[in-house]
Amino acid sequence: MATYNYKALDCITSCDIEALGIPSKLAEQLHEKLAEIVNTHGAATPATWQNITTHILSPDLPFSFHQLLYYGCYKDFGPDPPAWIPDPEAAKVTNVGKLLQTRGEEFLGSGYKDPISSFSNFQEFSVSNPEVYWKTVLNEMSTSFSVPPQCILRENPNGENHLSNPGGQWLPGAFVNPAKNCLSVNSKRSLDDIVIRWRDEGDSGLPVKSMTLKELRAEVWLVAYALNALGLDKGSAIAIDMPMNVNSVVIYLAIVLAGYIVVSIADSFASLEISTRLRISKAKAIFTQDLIIRGDKSIPLYSRVIDAQAPLAIVIPAKGSSFSMKLRDGDISWFDFLERVRKLKENEFAAVEQPVEAFTNILFSSGTTGEPKAIPWTNATPFKAAADAWCHMDIRKADIVAWPTNLGWMMGPWLVYASLLNGASIALYNGSPLGSGFAKFVQDAKVTMLGVVPSIVRTWKSTNCIDGYDWSSIRCFGSTGEASNVDEYLWLMGRALYKPVIEYCGGTEIGGGFITGSLLQAQSLAAFSTPAMGCKLFILGNDGCPIPQNVPGMGELALSPLIFGASSTLLNANHYDVYFSGMPSRNGQILRRHGDVFERTSGGYYRAHGRADDTMNLGGIKVSSVEIERICNAVDSNVLETAAIGVPPPDGGPEQLTIVVVFKDSNYTPPDLNQLRMSFNSAVQKKLNPLFKVSHVVPLPSLPRTATNKVMRRVLRKQLAQLDQNSKL
Repeated sequence: MATYNYKALDCITSCDIEALGIPSKLAEQLHEKLAEIVNTHGAATPATWQNITTHILSPDLPFSFHQLLYYGCYKDFGPDPPAWIPDPEAAKVTNVGKLLQTRGEEFLGSGYKDPISSFSNFQEFSVSNPEVYWKTVLNEMSTSFSVPPQCILRENPNGENHLSNPGGQWLPGAFVNPAKNCLSVNSKRSLDDIVIRWRDEGDSGLPVKSMTLKELRAEVWLVAYALNALGLDKGSAIAIDMPMNVNSVVIYLAIVLAGYIVVSIADSFASLEISTRLRISKAKAIFTQDLIIRGDKSIPLYSRVIDAQAPLAIVIPAKGSSFSMKLRDGDISWFDFLERVRKLKENEFAAVEQPVEAFTNILFSSGTTGEPKAIPWTNATPFKAAADAWCHMDIRKADIVAWPTNLGWMMGPWLVYASLLNGASIALYNGSPLGSGFAKFVQDAKVTMLGVVPSIVRTWKSTNCIDGYDWSSIRCFGSTGEASNVDEYLWLMGRALYKPVIEYCGGTEIGGGFITGSLLQAQSLAAFSTPAMGCKLFILGNDGCPIPQNVPGMGELALSPLIFGASSTLLNANHYDVYFSGMPSRNGQILRRHGDVFERTSGGYYRAHGRADDTMNLGGIKVSSVEIERICNAVDSNVLETAAIGVPPPDGGPEQLTIVVVFKDSNYTPPDLNQLRMSFNSAVQKKLNPLFKVSHVVPLPSLPRTATNKVMRRVLRKQLAQLDQNSKL
């Protein structure tokens, strides 16, 4: 969004406000309030914007008015204008704020000031003092070990060469069961606390359903007894291929409680992808549904599982208690599965405590080519997920956490552990998150932390489906999955009276995030304010070596190898080759590869620029696709999204910049693609580099994406190169 098109706040008139469709009397009142704020705080300070969000802006005012004030305030601010600023009093009652109030001086010495000023120092402390930091946080989360660890971190276990195990050994000697910890009564909760709230699509007129901790324990124990009755060896892998609903959460916890390993399979997968994951994990059984019901559509699921030649299937009816099809010989209905152990209902199941390095979940990276990487989570990984939530999203007792996802992706298990290990409640909507049904659920369930991916926000904004719903219970948003967009997230914050968006980037192999935000730091839109607790980041320069810490720059991101909960093995690839081979060292430690390109800005924030293989070389200048896309997305109001692709010409030579465009209305035909190309060109040259040139514009009905919603630019690049080869472009 071009800020130079906006007037400074002290130049805005009531006529400018009225021109946005606001009635003249209201426009005058708003202008009066604006003048008061500008008079007190100046025309262009973060305090000005903070007061505008508190005293002027509301969700029912046109978004163009929100933009007028945001861009007017920060017109000449430079990079990383803060869209949200922490309040010192509110900061003191966050999880980290409370901890620092009582122990800040003990941790940080005389340099400690207050939770906001000292947060960055505390983050550095978490890296340099893992023993103290992780002992403290595990204690804050009321973590219970059946055998406590001998220490927090052993960097060279059994005198191993550091290169064979660069990540060290975490919580050596400990025995623990993460599911038992999810179900335990402690200082954070009682048996009568609600731990899951949910609603089925189409039930918007009915009250939100709920389940207490007492009820959840009884359900999980019963499923755990029924699992044991199957006679599988302990440590067997058991798959879940279902929507994320109450049943799948109960099954997930029961598998872990009973000492088996969950195999995570997304419910969107075709038979071949299901089959691949079952084969790699050696799954002995699978839980699934007969159908997935979305609105008036019934999508087959059990038939895909059969086509995948799955082992023993336990099949749950999507609605009611009967199936629309006959079960395969040997498969069991959900009713019959539970009926065998019904007499044990409400008998406590003795959790199977295992060494901390035992596997608890096998997840898969969403590779766009070849076989997906099979990534095991150990018994430590759930506590990494929960610790991120405790520290960065401030999840605590009485919170209600919603994040549309699936157990097939890491954010599904993350949601379970981030909520339940912190004494919070999970909010599940059994249906599409893209319509007003979900928006009403967020309102009715009184969700306090709402997780999103940018494409969901884009749909909400373009369809106005959340208009009129009250999202004022939200304390913060979380966002993950892909690079976000400033305007879309300004709009999102405005729906919840300007609560912060905590960006969260990590990976399945990390068990959570390595870079994120905090409620103790000012948050800038589409930016990260801090490495995650316990993580140290390096940005690699063109020579492959890390650029100095705190110096602005852009390059591939690398991580310190010592990350609590991160993977140390893969089931179907050499872990060292994938994450460490060929990486530079720092202070005697080989760095861990991640593969994303990040920029550290002059303001000290970080911005994501897609995968390292999503960068292109235009005239000798390296640039990320995401950077160009951010600019092109704002050029024309008919554009929904773009993909910037560097296409090598058929006869060789420098890559040519092609912009693939998806229009908001699939029936829209642009009057002149060349005119659009020139508009893209002008915007890219003005805002990025005058030497860049958009060679082609290609309209498509949609962009190819992985199952986790990442744009497959490689696929587009290949298709466009073939088109070019055929001279059709």
